[in-house]
Amino acid sequence: MTEAWRDATQPVAERVADLMARMSLREKVAQMYGAWLHVADAADGDLPQVAPHQNDQAPDPIDWPELVRHGLGQITRLYGSAPIEPLAGARRVADLQRQIVAGGRFGIPAIVHEECLTGLAAWQAPIFPTPLAWGASFDPRLVERMAAHIGATMARLGIQQGLAPVLDVVRDLRWGRVEETIGEDPHLVGTIGAAYVRGLQSAGVVATLKHFVGYSASRAGRNLAPVSIGPRELADVLLPPFEMALRAGARSVMNNYTDIDGVPVAADPTLLTELLRDRLGFDGTVVSDYFAIAFLESLHGVAADRAAAAANALRAGIDVELPGVNCYGGPLLKALEAGDVDEALIDRAVARVLRQKFELGLLDPGFAAEPAYLAAPSPLDDAEARDIARRLAERSIVLLHNESALPLRPGARLAVVGPGAHRPDALFGCYSFPRHVGIHHEGLPLGVDTPSIVDALGAEFEVEYAQGCPVLGGSDEDIAAAAATAARADVCVAVLGDLAGLFGTGTSGEGCDARDLRLPGRQEELLEALLATGTPVVLVVLAGRPYELSRQIERLAAAVCTFFPGEEGAAALAGVLSGRVNPSGRLPVGFPGEGSSQPSTYLAAPLGRRSEVSTVDPSALFPFGHGLSYAGAEWGTVSLHSPDGWATDGEIELTVPLRNDSDREVSTVVQLYAHDPVAQVARPVRQLLAAPRVDLAPGESRTLVVTLHADLLSYTGRDGRRIVEPGDVELLVARSSTDVHTALPVPVVGAPRTVGAARRLHPTFTLLP
Repeated sequence: MTEAWRDATQPVAERVADLMARMSLREKVAQMYGAWLHVADAADGDLPQVAPHQNDQAPDPIDWPELVRHGLGQITRLYGSAPIEPLAGARRVADLQRQIVAGGRFGIPAIVHEECLTGLAAWQAPIFPTPLAWGASFDPRLVERMAAHIGATMARLGIQQGLAPVLDVVRDLRWGRVEETIGEDPHLVGTIGAAYVRGLQSAGVVATLKHFVGYSASRAGRNLAPVSIGPRELADVLLPPFEMALRAGARSVMNNYTDIDGVPVAADPTLLTELLRDRLGFDGTVVSDYFAIAFLESLHGVAADRAAAAANALRAGIDVELPGVNCYGGPLLKALEAGDVDEALIDRAVARVLRQKFELGLLDPGFAAEPAYLAAPSPLDDAEARDIARRLAERSIVLLHNESALPLRPGARLAVVGPGAHRPDALFGCYSFPRHVGIHHEGLPLGVDTPSIVDALGAEFEVEYAQGCPVLGGSDEDIAAAAATAARADVCVAVLGDLAGLFGTGTSGEGCDARDLRLPGRQEELLEALLATGTPVVLVVLAGRPYELSRQIERLAAAVCTFFPGEEGAAALAGVLSGRVNPSGRLPVGFPGEGSSQPSTYLAAPLGRRSEVSTVDPSALFPFGHGLSYAGAEWGTVSLHSPDGWATDGEIELTVPLRNDSDREVSTVVQLYAHDPVAQVARPVRQLLAAPRVDLAPGESRTLVVTLHADLLSYTGRDGRRIVEPGDVELLVARSSTDVHTALPVPVVGAPRTVGAARRLHPTFTLLP
């Protein structure tokens, strides 16, 4: 008779229970950690220090036959830790999985996981724009298509779990990881993040939401600094994107590294169990951020040793320790023997892990250790990837300012200046393979064909290039030489901003926080020297965060922003500058105003706005949602269909006529904000409810219909419960958070309502002829 756990026709819960009843305690614990073989196998001195604490927290050398005799939960970053050809990586996956299956009594394969934020972080895999560029696109459908391609690539290579998307909402532009976020608005972050989850998981790959919750609110924008926020900011700003992505079906969650009000999230059952599971209904796996459990002892000081750290994390709700076994092996067993942890908590975690493995088909009779790639190897960076990368890059480029300098006239002689203009890898984010791992392997090719901005512009214009200065540092002589180059040109294109990296290897990225929001190094000096020539200067901000441009903006002929646009970014940018592409990106984060160096987003209550009682003006130079085009849609008279008011448990409908009178395709983002003038607590002056993107062919007219449920007005009241309450609100149909087309007063009527995790999170859109 076939054992129930081997029978794929049986319910997953019964298969899990049957298998667990047969497993020893040691075999169960083995499912709760990963193995980072690249780290474990490296000889002393051979392993690059990619991240602080990586090597000092690395597990002891692995006795592989002994390890797999008990089983193994996960294999960590086999493709993404060092350069490896895809075919060799697939063979390595097959070999390891065969050994794992053969080594244990039950033949349980491991889950292989990888980073996949800007595409699979593996050598020769396509490199897409950063998440901040996804936000700038305001295009969830395109992001979903991108994620589906990433997931399909991972599945072919034998990878079952991806560590993305990042759903942290920007709170301070100085934070290095702004480039990894989608923006400063929770609705935008949640909408785009949920689309990524749907796309990745459509390929059978588990999406992992990062970093639950509050990571981006660290003090002074310093990475892994303490977080001091109230429960209302957490509930109304930082949590909604996770709710939206969980509603999209996300199967894994990764904890936030930091402490919130003194309690490390990795040891907080209030967040990881009561909130995430009991209130939000999540039933997947919680995986630790790398070394987060060991950090409870070494960084946070809330555990005396690794056994105590393991007990704290397990009680909080972390099911799997990544990247290797520091605490969930021997130390956890020690805590169990000492009575510091209940064996039932081990069973709770293992049941979740095994359930996921059953759902992935790893324990079905037809499971093959060999990735599908071995049977049909082909380039990872295929034509479809290039098409997606180009479209997403084009739709994410934001035209900030234009004094009729753009598009560039045909035949113009260009001086192209700046540290990012000639470097293809300047187009990549910090979690791309070249900037994450490749920089530690001198002479390694990028792995994907990536023209530089100089190359792309040189294909359409006469170009003379001068660096001017590096991202950091530089000399007076080089700045003067660049100014001389600019003086000889019809137009100077200045490409300034960041180089992505990790922990000091760049000016943007994890651990690369900014002291202030001026352009890094001597780049502002370079810009001033270029402006002094009298040649029109088009500024291209190629960066991972917005910078303060108020001192130069009125003297610039034009300004364009692109947030690390990936392998097709240079071609997309050349298309925008030449006019072949009509720019349509919108800012997912505002550009700071004069002198701004403090945290501020558009989501500010009245006291967070400019006032006469402070000399500091937090107003943005370019606000959230801003973006210009060469040709745009005409917006007609907005109609509101709510004759009896907006019921606290009902819907209203708006119609926005849109028309394209130009001879080219246009794309517009219709932004709907709510203003709640009187509430129980201080509320943002305005907050985004919807932002559909509408494409119109030349001469085309369409009517956009937007349906909004009153749940979208909900907020956390004084007693900590989320409520929808009656009263007068104002709906703003706008081109940005400050450029309002139509303001519509709406009475909200009916009894106050308490709403929870089951509330409506999304508006609905219809396009009529």
